[in-house]
Order: sequence, then C-alpha cells, then structure tokens
Amino acid sequence: MVKFILPEEVLPLRSLMLRNGKPLAECVFEGDSSYDTFHLGYYADDEIKSVATFMRNDFFPDEGEGYQLRGMATHPDEGGKGFGAALISFAIEYLKEYNTAYLWCNARSSAAGFYKKLGFVNMSPEFDIPGIGFHYEMKLNLNHNI
Repeated sequence: MVKFILPEEVLPLRSLMLRNGKPLAECVFEGDSSYDTFHLGYYADDEIKSVATFMRNDFFPDEGEGYQLRGMATHPDEGGKGFGAALISFAIEYLKEYNTAYLWCNARSSAAGFYKKLGFVNMSPEFDIPGIGFHYEMKLNLNHNI
C-alpha cells in the first residue's frame, strides 16, 4: 500500500541503498521539507519497503511544470516485487491532478531499464555524479500517459 510519509521516514532506506550506510543526517536532500515536496512509502507487513521523494523542479523549463523523482530506494530483500513501480504510478496520478507536465529523474545507469519500462525516455548521455555513480537524465511526459 502506498502512503504519503514524512521526510525523515525516507532516510533509513536512502542511507542503506543510496548512500552506502552513511548517517541519516547525511542523507537529507536540500528541499526535503519544502512545501511542494512530497514523499511516498510502500508499506507491506506494516513496514516501509520502498520510498521515493518528489520535488518541484522545472528542469526542462520550456515544457511546463515539472517534478523531479529523487531518492528512490527499495529494501534489498524486496526488489522485483513492483513496490517502486507502485510508488511511481501513484505519484503520476497525483501529479496529473495538479496538471504537472512531466516527471524527471537522474536515473542510476543500473536502473535505466526499470524507468524505461514505466515510459521514461532517456534525455542525456551517461554522466557521473561523483561519489554516487553513473546516471542518465530521464523524463516522463505526464499529459500523454495513462
């Protein structure tokens, strides 16, 4: 089940999966507490199994209002169960209600196939985020998706 969660609730999975176990305080993103940021968690067995953060960010300014998907992480024991896809599907429907034009992310190269299956399109050559790894800019137009 997908639920809106508090910013601090995303931190344990961010630390575990995206920041090599760094202290939670080092896993906070600028904008986590902004009024137009929201966080989603996928619950199973009364525990958060997957998280994602969505921040207002018009990265493609000529294409309307955009949101950035950041910090998506699923517990290593729960991968491949559709939890991450459920979070994105929920966010898409939510963002469409507010006429958001697109959702974009810096997708880890290893996760690009996952995003492509959900309809995201690669918008850049592969690039390195120092200390984090290789990524692609990927975008999903929301006004053309179901």
